[in-house]
Amino acid sequence: MRNGTSSAVDQPDMPVYRGVQPRTSSIGALDGNAPVAGDNSNNNGSRTSLDEKLIRTADSLSSQHHRQSAKFSSRRSLPWYQSGELQIVTAITALAFVVRLWAIGYPTSVVFDEVHFGGFASKYIKGRFFMDVHPPLAKMLIALTGWLFGLNPSFDFKEIGMDYIEPNVPYVPMRVMCGLMGVAVVPMAFYTVRNSGHSLHASALAALLVLFENSIVTQSRLILLDAPLIFFTAWTVLAWVNFHNQRHDPFSDDWFVWLFLTGAGLGLSLSVKWVGLFIVATIGISTLNQLWILWGDLRISPRTWLNHFLARALCLIVVPLATYMLLFEVHFLLLGSSGDGDGFMSAPFQMTLGHSLKDSPLSVAYGAAVSIRHQGTQGGYLHSHNSNYETGSKQQQITLYPHKDTNNEWIIQTRNGSVPETLEYIKHGDYVRLLHVSTSKRLHSHDNKAPVTEDENHFEVSAYGYQGFAGDANDEWRVEIVDHDTSDPEAGTMLHTLRSRFKLVHSNMNCDLFSHKVKLPKWAFEQQEVTCMRSATASKTTWMIESNSHEAYPKDVPMVNYKKPGFLGKFLELNKVMWTTNAGLTDSHPYDSRPSSWLLLRRGISFWGKEKKHIYLLGNWFTWYLSSAAVALYVAIRGLLFIRDKRGYRDDFRGLREYYELSGGFFFMAWAFHYIPFFLMGRQLFLHHYLPALYFAILLFSVTFDLACRFIPSRLRLVALLVIVSVAIFVFKASSPLVYGSEWTQSQCEASKMLSTWDYDCNQYPKSYAEYAIDAAAAKDTDAQENQESILDKAVPAEVPAVDVGEDTARAREGDTATGAEDPLVTDASVAVDGVEPTFDFEISEEEMVKT
Repeated sequence: MRNGTSSAVDQPDMPVYRGVQPRTSSIGALDGNAPVAGDNSNNNGSRTSLDEKLIRTADSLSSQHHRQSAKFSSRRSLPWYQSGELQIVTAITALAFVVRLWAIGYPTSVVFDEVHFGGFASKYIKGRFFMDVHPPLAKMLIALTGWLFGLNPSFDFKEIGMDYIEPNVPYVPMRVMCGLMGVAVVPMAFYTVRNSGHSLHASALAALLVLFENSIVTQSRLILLDAPLIFFTAWTVLAWVNFHNQRHDPFSDDWFVWLFLTGAGLGLSLSVKWVGLFIVATIGISTLNQLWILWGDLRISPRTWLNHFLARALCLIVVPLATYMLLFEVHFLLLGSSGDGDGFMSAPFQMTLGHSLKDSPLSVAYGAAVSIRHQGTQGGYLHSHNSNYETGSKQQQITLYPHKDTNNEWIIQTRNGSVPETLEYIKHGDYVRLLHVSTSKRLHSHDNKAPVTEDENHFEVSAYGYQGFAGDANDEWRVEIVDHDTSDPEAGTMLHTLRSRFKLVHSNMNCDLFSHKVKLPKWAFEQQEVTCMRSATASKTTWMIESNSHEAYPKDVPMVNYKKPGFLGKFLELNKVMWTTNAGLTDSHPYDSRPSSWLLLRRGISFWGKEKKHIYLLGNWFTWYLSSAAVALYVAIRGLLFIRDKRGYRDDFRGLREYYELSGGFFFMAWAFHYIPFFLMGRQLFLHHYLPALYFAILLFSVTFDLACRFIPSRLRLVALLVIVSVAIFVFKASSPLVYGSEWTQSQCEASKMLSTWDYDCNQYPKSYAEYAIDAAAAKDTDAQENQESILDKAVPAEVPAVDVGEDTARAREGDTATGAEDPLVTDASVAVDGVEPTFDFEISEEEMVKT
């Protein structure tokens, strides 16, 4: 017995699969003449009742088939362009074009994270490597659009508010590309609900609520990643629903097409943002449920079940992974030159970007000039320059710097500060001193607080010394080899280039040379802090000799170098760095928010403000609250039914329970997978992270609407639909100036605030629309005046005739000009170089990559 109903296993007269059985013909079954598996001539009498049951079942199926065929024929009798459903979808999609793309050219300046994703497009066109926490697909689509429409890569999108018009940036096509993806989501929402078996009213409701959702519209109108993410997520779910509808015709062409498109959608979603992992989890759980149901169907042989499993494994595992990796291969091909992302990557990775490193001797001797690379934070180099700390001892700065530079070179001396006359190689446990080549000062530590980190276990590390000073005990460090390559056993006892990983332990303070992802102030060029720390994490105190040179090395000395990684090595390393960097985005932001506030739309994000106009990401509160209520209602109903089931009740509601649980349960699961994991994240989060979950909550509300209106007349159902959509449109229109950056007044702005936590500033708007006309007239007069001044400037002769002066006077003036060109603050070439050194790239990403 199963759920109170007898199954084939309980009925001895019903056929059960027990190996290879003779096939039965559905045609034969209709006349009752088809043989039944396991039948024989000696038990014909005992089979009479079973044959009657089969005949009645076949007749029922036949009549049902004829009814469905007649209905299908009736639908097909109309030309496709006269289909009412298609006309509705076409009208809604046309409206989506208007809502998504209206005045998409405004603002005419950089908005919010267009700073990053527009800037990445310029770097793709230049071919300069960069590092971002998101996979490359959407960024490459944006770059492709920019390239097709003539984007000049010299425009770097570096600041919010930068003008697009004067440099002739093709920002409108780049925004339109994202906008078209936003348009496509609307009909996909319709067909996702419709193909899940729900009414035309529920399908139209889903599409219209998605269409007039303020936050989704805002994200779709800018050069951002969320429109492509929602597009590929919606595509994946629609393909999966269509595949599910082919379950009665397995291994057919349509079955395979929709299964493959689902897998492709998974790979593309994951290639936009790692939030795509949530749709992977959703489809994965649904797939496991399907396979489990098939396993329990005794009519399906193990061989057929294995075919089901292999088809799903191929399309839902291999295809997404291959798609994801293929897009990274394109990413690497486009970014083949060195760029500002080099510092995130290892030296072998950087060698694939045009960097080169000469072969170095394997063993390291006293007197060798070496560069020392940190192993714990994207591989910066131990570095110093001719600038002092402004705090603590005010001695010369020691930092970690991610790029190759002559200020990374150190000479290894013995404990007493000398260099042996004959080659003497360094081994585990030796005490050494490190002399900075450029400034002739030694690596030094003492009982002073670290410049930034205030922990009592951190001490300042500096470069100290002067001409004629032999140094002191605070310059002494003990080499402790903590790890080595297994291919070189000797590297565990002797210090070897590239193959030995070691610590430098201060002899007096008993602390380890340490660095972490904390940057120094601007007076230290925002490079990474180096300290001496007690009880430190091993990975942050591990170092490696990268380059090694000594004029006394013999010519036949063994040489070593990095091995360039192939695609797989680069792919794995970059994804690891992306993961680490993403997890490190923990700084607060004025507009960040936590997942607990998203369901009630507690606050939004300020995107742009200029000319008494504002763009502020905020949802349609009516749609938002309806979708959140649908989620809460689903949880409450399922909880109540679960409790009743435990007491033995069987609430079927004439089949509506299964109907609601199938599609509603799937959309609820998708919502949960796209929402709950954010509670586990410690990084910066923003309201736009909720948008994929919001999409599924809207679909769930549409299913709930369909269930609630199932037993009311169609006319009343239409009235309910129109009421809900009308309110949603009214709310959308009321706050649309925040979407389009259009004109508004203070009173209208204040009236739009449902919650006090909505922190867009209404005081920036004028009290009346007349002020916009006054400002426009004033701006026009200013432009006219500037044009007139420009014309007058052009009328002035470009060159003034030279005046004949004496030779001495000319020489004096020449000297004055040369002297005046010098920067009196620059007294050393190394200082001039360090003054423009790029900051440590990891820290740039923490400040600038605040989205996503």
